[in-house]
This record gives sequence, C-alpha cells and structure tokens, in this order.
Amino acid sequence: MNDDARALTRHLADLLRREQVAMAEFLVALAAFDRDRRWVDLGHTSLFYFLHRELGLSKGAAFYRKTAAELLQRYPELIEPLGDGRLCLSSVVELAKVITPENRAEVVARFFHASKREAQAVAAELRPRELVPLRDVVTALEPAVPAAAAALRASAPAARGAAAAAPVADLPARDLTGDQLVHPDEPDSTPGSARAEQAATAQPAAPPRPRDEVEPLTADLRRLHTTVSRRFLDKLAAARDALSHAQPGASTEAVLEAALDLLLAAQDKKRALVKKPRAAPPRPSADPRHVLAEVKRAVWKRDGARCQWRMASGGICGSTTRLQLDHVVPVARGGASTVENLRVCCAFHNQLAAREEFGPKHMAQFARAPDEQAKPRPTLPGTRVVHSDDPGLELG
Repeated sequence: MNDDARALTRHLADLLRREQVAMAEFLVALAAFDRDRRWVDLGHTSLFYFLHRELGLSKGAAFYRKTAAELLQRYPELIEPLGDGRLCLSSVVELAKVITPENRAEVVARFFHASKREAQAVAAELRPRELVPLRDVVTALEPAVPAAAAALRASAPAARGAAAAAPVADLPARDLTGDQLVHPDEPDSTPGSARAEQAATAQPAAPPRPRDEVEPLTADLRRLHTTVSRRFLDKLAAARDALSHAQPGASTEAVLEAALDLLLAAQDKKRALVKKPRAAPPRPSADPRHVLAEVKRAVWKRDGARCQWRMASGGICGSTTRLQLDHVVPVARGGASTVENLRVCCAFHNQLAAREEFGPKHMAQFARAPDEQAKPRPTLPGTRVVHSDDPGLELG
C-alpha cells in the first residue's frame, strides 16, 4: 500500500510540475498577446474582458492572469519562479503592488512559496498604508432570505414596472456559494429569469458560516473582520467595564487580548506547563495511563506544542490544533507514561496510530456517526475514553 502511495505521489508531483510549467508558458504567451494588444482585433476593450468573455475564465481567474501577464512584460525574470512553483498567481498579484525597478532584486524572493495571506502581509510591510484609522465598526447583517422568497422576489419584475429594467451592474458578482468574487470588474451577466429559476429549484440549505478575514495594513497592524452575535457584544461591553479600573478606556483589542491571555494561561495550566511548587513528591498512580504533571510539562516543552507524527516525505506533521499526548508504545502493549514514550500528536494522527497498531476493524467499533456524538463510546479493555479537547491524554 505504501509503495502504491509513493508511486501515486511521484505521478502527482510530475503532474504538478507540468501544470506549473504550462501556467508559466501560458502567461508568457498571454504577455506577448497583450503587448501587441491582439485583444483589440477581437473586439474586446481590455485583456481582462478577453480572458473572461473569450476564454471563459471567472472574473477572479481573469484578474490574476491579467496582472501576471502585465507584470511579466516589465519583469521577465519572474518567468522562472512561476515555472518551478516558487511563485503562484495569488502571490504575484501582491508582488505587483510593491515591486519596482529599484527593489526587484530584494523583494521578489520574499514572495517565494508564500500563501495569499503571507503575501498580503509582505506587501503591507513593504508598502504600509498611511494614517491607518484605529476604530471599531459594528454593522448589522441582513437576515437570510429563504430560497422561495428569493425566487418570488426575482420573478416579479413585471409588477415593478420600470424598475425591472434596472441594470444589474450594481449587484456584486458572486459565485455559487454566495461569496463575492475577487474581481468585480464586470456586472453579473446572469439574466434575472435564470437567477429566479436557480433560486426556485435550489434546495434549502443552512446559511454558510461567516468567514473571518484578516487584512494586513502595516508590518504590525492587521484589520480583523469577523461576524459576532449580540450576546458577544454584550459580553464584550461587560468585560470592558470589568477592566475599567485596571485599563480605563481600554480598546476592543486590549479587552480581547486580556481575555486571550487568560485563555492561554488556562490552557498552559491544563497542559501542566505551569509549574506548581510541591511540598512532597507525587504519589505513583496505579493507572498506567496517568501522566504526571512534570512528564506532561517536559513532553509539551520538548515537542513545542506541535504534532510530532513523522511524514513519509520527511519532517513532521507540525499541526498546532486538537493536540493530545500519544503513547508511542500503547499502554495496551506495555508502554509506559514516560517522557521517552510520549509524544504530542494531533487527533487525526493519534487515531491513525491506533488504527495502525490495532487494525481498522478493531478501531471501527470506537467510531461514531455525527448524530451519535453525544452517546458514550465503548473503550478498549483496561482503557478509558479520551476526548480531543484533553491534551493530556491519548486515544488508544
């Protein structure tokens, strides 16, 4: 099975290299196409509209490729890192905001292998916004419109008279999930009747969970966009009042940071990272799964609060979420709760280790369907249940 996975990995890596080379070749050809303004010969008003209308790319994809093609015309040295994967389209868009003939040699490498958010942070550091306003803005969200109501609203243009002829240019372009597209240059071209038909036939679905957005402003400042409940705002106001003696007029950032400090301190205590003076050495436990606080502390410190699962390609998983302590040699196999036999693992790799040790058939009895999460699960003989929110224990 591992040999098959390695063979598939080599095949996927080869396909990825070909994709990166093909993208670089496409952008080089597109840059030449744009330099000669060949899109004019086809009746388009810009390269963006050619990509969107003629080649059928989404607005976001068209914008990314347009930006990259224009940048390649000025900085052809970007072709090589695009072809080998050091640069991707999202990082090129951010690079375009800050690169100059003077800084090109130093700046380009800072965007290598950067995610979109990391590239945004680098761009904000190199060209920070001036006079960044420090403010809190609270806005009310419109209630979600049911699909049936949306269909009726979209299918009633005749009753609205002249209002039905209003252009859709003011409507933000959105994809099928309702998220606004990256580049709203062009109005939504979907006819109103088609939108009504889509709404009428759509299955009712739960509203998507609002996404948090972090917008880099300078090297140190970020703007956080998040959706909260009224209950949260009430708690925030109460927390600000509670902090008013120690920090009069505390900002929202100060209040939330104080709360986060308390949360992290509690988590450190739970992981036994906070050392408490003891009058006497702890008594040995009869439970082989019991992990002494000093052992927990040593393991968490040694592993740096990151999953230590060894990857087939080398290195470790490195996850920092849903962490637990895992016995390298399971207790059921005679393993001890010592520093040497414990490691930090994420929940996924903790469960994977148990499946590899005891077999998937045996571990299937411990799996639960989503609607059974509240029910107690069976346990291995001589073991106890371990939940992912208890980082001091392990699953199997």
